Amino acid sequence: MLTHPIFLAPDKFQQLPDLFSLPSDRAEEDKESRKKQVRPLFRHFRRIDACLQPREAFRGSDEIFCRVYTPDHSYVTIRSRLSCRVGEILALVKEKLQYSEDQPTQPANLILVAVTSSGEKAVFRPSDEAVFTTLGVNTHLFACEPAELESLIPLPEEIHWSPGDSKLHDMSAEEVANQLVVFDWELFSCVHEVEFVCYVFHGEQARWRPLNLELILQRCSEVQHWVATEILQCQSLPKRIQLLRKFIKIAALCKQQQDLLSFLALVLGLDNPAVSRLRLTWEGLPGKFRKQFQQFESIADPSRNHKSYRDLLASLRAPLIPFTPLLLKGESLTHTHTHTRYSSTSHKVAEMVRSIRRYRSTQLAMEAEPSLSHLQTKAYVRQLQVIDNQNLLFEMSSKLEPKDM
Repeated sequence: MLTHPIFLAPDKFQQLPDLFSLPSDRAEEDKESRKKQVRPLFRHFRRIDACLQPREAFRGSDEIFCRVYTPDHSYVTIRSRLSCRVGEILALVKEKLQYSEDQPTQPANLILVAVTSSGEKAVFRPSDEAVFTTLGVNTHLFACEPAELESLIPLPEEIHWSPGDSKLHDMSAEEVANQLVVFDWELFSCVHEVEFVCYVFHGEQARWRPLNLELILQRCSEVQHWVATEILQCQSLPKRIQLLRKFIKIAALCKQQQDLLSFLALVLGLDNPAVSRLRLTWEGLPGKFRKQFQQFESIADPSRNHKSYRDLLASLRAPLIPFTPLLLKGESLTHTHTHTRYSSTSHKVAEMVRSIRRYRSTQLAMEAEPSLSHLQTKAYVRQLQVIDNQNLLFEMSSKLEPKDM
């Protein structure tokens, strides 16, 4: 497994059990053998051939291409290290804008802002690092002057939607499930155990960001919104019922293949209030599928500290992919200085790392089919187009089945 530049404070490493093996000589060998290339984040593919390549673990030194927008929605494309500071990003943007015909005057003082599809804004500090992997599914970076902050709005494609038939109708549930499992395994395998520990002790305030862990957490959110998006874009009631059946079948296949990440993400996506309120759609679902989904909901039940899910997890053998948000839940270190609380958390973290090692102690083996349909499904699964604006999803849902229906 690759070693990443993500560290804990030295005093915290000393208090943890002997969990990690981070030989520097191997890190140097990996560094020498790694080809210098610009690599795509999984939500930022521009070329189909790029998304078909197996995932590799990201390091802070890796370079990516990223679009940074201006208030008028024009953009510049920059090439940057993942670990790049915001101040460096803004310097790259300024340099690009100097040669832009769309910018008659050059801004003197730029700030970097993340704008979500719902219009929420987060201003980054110049010293912030590795902001690319913190962006939400449909969140974009904007560079503007402070006076322009309030005028920033989401991109048009994030606030408008077009009804239409889903590509899923032409894909088999088995193939979609297989591709979900393979991609989830690639993402999970990229996360070094130190990233989990870093997240537990530092959370989102960590100086060295757990890049690969952040990506798999975002993938979970993406799959949930993908389910809602596909169903709510479908205008035909019979086809919507077919999609509902297909998603339940895909969830069952993911569970069968021990991919609990996509399994629970699919269940939570079907439980999205904008989807669950579609009474006519759910009533059209055959009883067998409704009963099966109720069983899935019981596994997602958070009562008794997610006992149903934890019982299922304990019954499985490697290889398996856990539902990563629950793997981290309850392990985060509360801000207290008591030795007892710290010792308890330390032992929980030790158990978490042992579990991760157990889940990955056997490699996932899936047979590949180099057919055209296989490649199309693979590309589709790895670049999902989703709507993550809950207000927009409710609007779509209400148009499909108004309250008085």
